[in-house]
This record gives sequence, C-alpha cells and structure tokens, in this order.
Amino acid sequence: MSEEEKQHQRQAESAWQEDCSFMLSQRLRLETVQSLHATIAHEWSALQRTACQTAAARALWNHAIHDPMADVLAGESSLRILHEKMTKDKMNNAREVSGVILAVRTLWFDARIEAAISSFGKQEAQVVLLGAGMDARAYRLSCLKDCDVFEVDFPELLQIKARLIQEAMGSAEHQKRAMVAKSVTRVGADIKEDDWLDKLKTCGFAPKMSTVWVLEGILYYLHHHNAMQVLQTIAANCLLTHTVLLADFMNESSASLSNSTYHFYSDWPEQLLPALGFLNVKLSQIGDPDAHFGLLHDSQNLFNKLRSLPRSVQTNPEDGSPCCRLYLVEASGFPN
Repeated sequence: MSEEEKQHQRQAESAWQEDCSFMLSQRLRLETVQSLHATIAHEWSALQRTACQTAAARALWNHAIHDPMADVLAGESSLRILHEKMTKDKMNNAREVSGVILAVRTLWFDARIEAAISSFGKQEAQVVLLGAGMDARAYRLSCLKDCDVFEVDFPELLQIKARLIQEAMGSAEHQKRAMVAKSVTRVGADIKEDDWLDKLKTCGFAPKMSTVWVLEGILYYLHHHNAMQVLQTIAANCLLTHTVLLADFMNESSASLSNSTYHFYSDWPEQLLPALGFLNVKLSQIGDPDAHFGLLHDSQNLFNKLRSLPRSVQTNPEDGSPCCRLYLVEASGFPN
C-alpha cells in the first residue's frame, strides 16, 4: 500500500470515528445485536450478506432515505466498509459516490410501489417481496398501511432479521406500533425451489387479491431457468387478478463482470416480459428523470454517459469499457 493510500485510509478511519456518534446508534452496541451480526459474518453465504450491504446503503444515504431500521439490519461491519468507500470517493471528487445505485434503486422501488397500490383504487392489496433480505418497507412506507406484506427469503435470514428488529424495538408492543403495514408475514422459502409459491399460499397469500410483486436486487443472482420460473409464476398470476411486477435487470455486460456471482440477464426486458404475458412494460435506467432523485449531481457521471449510447452498444467507444446497465422495470397484467 502506497503512502498516499495509507493516508486516505487513515482519513477514512478518522471520519468514521467522528461520524460514529450519530451513525452507530445504541441499538448497534447491544450485545445481542453484535452476536447476531457475528453469526451473519461467519455462517451466511456471500449472497445472503448482500442483504446487509443494501441495508448499509439505506442507512448511510439517510438524507434521501428514511429507514429507521437500516443501521441495525446492516450491522457495524457493513456500515464501516461502505462508509470508508464513500469517504474516499468524496475526497477524490468521484463522479459517482459508492452506494448511490442502491440509494436510487431503493427510492425508485419505493415510488413505484406507492404508485402501484394507488392504481388498485379501493381494492384490497398485498405486496410480496421476493428475496426480501433486510428490507424494512413494512416499517417505513405509509402507502402500505392497508396492505398485507409478505417477505420471502431463506428461513435462517428471516429468523435473524426478526430477532434484530425485536432487539431494535425493545418489545413486541413497540414493534407492533412501529410497523406501518397492515400486516407483515415472513415466509421461509428458497425461490430456486419449486415449492415457494405453495409455502406463500400456506402463509396467507391470496392469489385473487391485487398484488405487487417486488424483485429488488435478486433476479441476476438466479440461474436462467430459476429466474424464468419465477417470472412465469408471477405472470400466471396476471390471469387471476390485477398484478404489478417491479424488478431490476442487469444487461449481459453487467452480468459478465462476475460469472460466478451473476447468472441471469436480459438486454431487452421490455421484450421478454410481454412474451410471458405482462402488459404495459415501462423501463428506466439510473439517471432517467424517474430514477435520479437529485442524487446524481455530476452531469458527466457514468450513468449519463451510458444513457447517451444506444442500448445495443456493448462496449463504450471512448475507453473500451463494457456498457454495464441496470434496468428498473415495471410491468402489469390483468385477467382477460
């Protein structure tokens, strides 16, 4: 490590110590919370730990996202790692600060969930979070006040998440008061398996009730046949009731950055989804008017450069780098 890099690291650590007073809440210092995050560090897979990394972005971009649970669900390690990256980016005047994609993505899903529920009118509605991770929308989105929320993920993840929230709230009564949604049901299931929908129904999911399906940060981790099975299962629900799908898709260039981590991709989700039975597909990219939220201040940031190129272009003609895109997609369907 060069002397300059060492200096940057010392500055980042110093900034972290200065920020700890407001960033590391007393809840994070609880022995049980620290013990649970130690279990996460030692026993969870890399995929499962991304849930904490996403929560860290929500916590550290708190000037744009109000998530009272985010710091506890993230844990000190994930907070520290992202904070150091953000500090270095700011010191280096980076055009894009670490975590901004996750912040924009969170805000886009928040906005589209609210719009989807509004589109149902006075009908009862339910929201299904597939690969829910450390999502805490049931505790922060007022649009969910009349909705049943289902969180689907690995059983061990949901168990620790529930315990972290319990520790953060202090008591079952406080937890109940803090919850914004009408109800939240955690469904332990692996969406790579064929029985996840049956488990969801067993836990109270009503197939004929208007439904918002949220697949945030999950599809590209699945193998192609698993991702297609999930999308086809949701598409089949369009035959029963008003259905809205919200998902993010990587293009091939993004997925190729790590073939061992990312598997599923689609360069043209707006063509894929209608073929499965969805209608009214709307696609956005980071930096578009509905996927900006005032967080991308530099006009020359990477996302604007990508948006200026045709989507069919896989390699940036300026520097030969791959054109890595993340598509934010909304699709809907109705019974005939």
